[in-house]
Amino acid sequence: MRFVSFRPATSVLATVALLLIANAPSQAQTRAETLRYVTGASVNTLDPNIPGSTRESFALSMSTYDRLVAFGRKQLNGKWVFDLDTITGELAESYDVSPNGLKLTFRLRKDAKFQDGSPVTAEDVKWSLDRCVTAPILGKAQLLTGSLTSADQFKVIDPLTIEVTLPKPDKLALPNLATVYPMIINSKVAKEHATADDPWATAWLKEHTAGSGAYVVETFKPGEQVILKRDEAWNRGSANKPAFFKRVIVQSVPEPATRANLVERGDADIVVDLQASDVQSLEAKGKLKVISTPQYNAITFVSMNNQIPPFDNVNVRRAIAFALPYDDMFKAALFGRGAPLFGATWPDGKPANGIYPFQAPVKTDLDKAREYLKAAGLPEGFATTFSFNVGQASTAEPMASLVKESLAKIGIKVDIQKLPDAQMSTQINEKKLPFFTEGIVAWLPSTDYFYRNFYTGNQRWNYSSINNPEIAAIAQEARFEPDKAKYEEDGRKLNAIHFSEMPQIPLWQPNQDAVMASSIEGYTYEFHRQVDYRDVSRK
Repeated sequence: MRFVSFRPATSVLATVALLLIANAPSQAQTRAETLRYVTGASVNTLDPNIPGSTRESFALSMSTYDRLVAFGRKQLNGKWVFDLDTITGELAESYDVSPNGLKLTFRLRKDAKFQDGSPVTAEDVKWSLDRCVTAPILGKAQLLTGSLTSADQFKVIDPLTIEVTLPKPDKLALPNLATVYPMIINSKVAKEHATADDPWATAWLKEHTAGSGAYVVETFKPGEQVILKRDEAWNRGSANKPAFFKRVIVQSVPEPATRANLVERGDADIVVDLQASDVQSLEAKGKLKVISTPQYNAITFVSMNNQIPPFDNVNVRRAIAFALPYDDMFKAALFGRGAPLFGATWPDGKPANGIYPFQAPVKTDLDKAREYLKAAGLPEGFATTFSFNVGQASTAEPMASLVKESLAKIGIKVDIQKLPDAQMSTQINEKKLPFFTEGIVAWLPSTDYFYRNFYTGNQRWNYSSINNPEIAAIAQEARFEPDKAKYEEDGRKLNAIHFSEMPQIPLWQPNQDAVMASSIEGYTYEFHRQVDYRDVSRK
């Protein structure tokens, strides 16, 4: 097996040594009481609002800070996933939504305390939410999607009550408060480290915490390791008691084969970013628990810039949609580990429902592809580039080779470009890439959210640069639509337009493959696609 045989033993031993050393300061804590999590990336900041924050930083902040509310969870195809439609209190003991949907009132838990022992107050909540919508941080753009844009919207009613006012009834206002960014900060501590140039203590909070979460940061080595210890006073878990693990070690291990070896040997407890081939091999051995959940809020696609010739011609986009070798790509890139978004049947030619992403009625049909090329005035084909970023090479490279091979059969000559992540990001921002593969993730996976953020406006996330006034109008209308039947109909219209215009081609929802020791329980697929350390326990 590649992850066992073709790797210097010293690399595994060195990593294991780091894990063992990390645990040395707490001899009283047994192995069973320590969660060891390995990841290919790293925690690069303790404040997830900092531009460039990694997903690992997001996960850490979910356990070191609390929010007013949290997502519930539900079963999807037998697997636990976060539930956008169920919002439970975290720091809020209870909350009310006014009959007209314009006011959200939160009553704080009387026993909620920050990690320094001071009580959490409505003033702390207001300062934290003010920071989120006012400071030049990531939370500002996220909360905008829920109509939370101004400090004037947050009002302290009494020491334990805060009121949020909305300009319109926005169904995503409440879920937004459960996302990573609107964490509740100990405002007194933060203000002590604020400056005239940095009134929101951004620099200090990048390397320090002032939260009320389940875990306290004991050691932080950016890019390498974080060690957390349990806050014994925290009681906001599902069982109303402290988190299960007394200690959490988050270790950066760049080599995927080494991560696979560590979890196989029992030197790590859980990992979620192994290569599909390694997951398949470990699963076959039957010694570890593998929970594979299609990322229902994520999509991998092939995108075409609708403003760059010849991709500004809808028939060219349709030709490519029917020339892609879907089944071969799915097997080569993911070993079939995910949910395909191709090969659907629409009996009446209309979308099956108003949910996005949808499974499209496309399949490999080279004759149909040639007909579309002819209709586009390009019967002999054309030459183009197909780009992907280096960070996705393990899945994108085999896929790109198959795209090149299949499109050559209809006369489209493809030059594959493997770009460094930073260069890829820059060219996407500048709308310079004509044809490429990427992925999108929606923390709040509702149909209007997907369309508003990924298919409208001159913004980074509009990868296809589509400019369709009808999509923009329907998505905006759906955003504030309270009637579920009407919202569903708006979704069907949007999906029908998407298929007709073919701005990009959804391929699949890749699995989140969580590989863990058989003793680990409680894993839930979370919106940020990382492990929530508060969810898991050891039997």
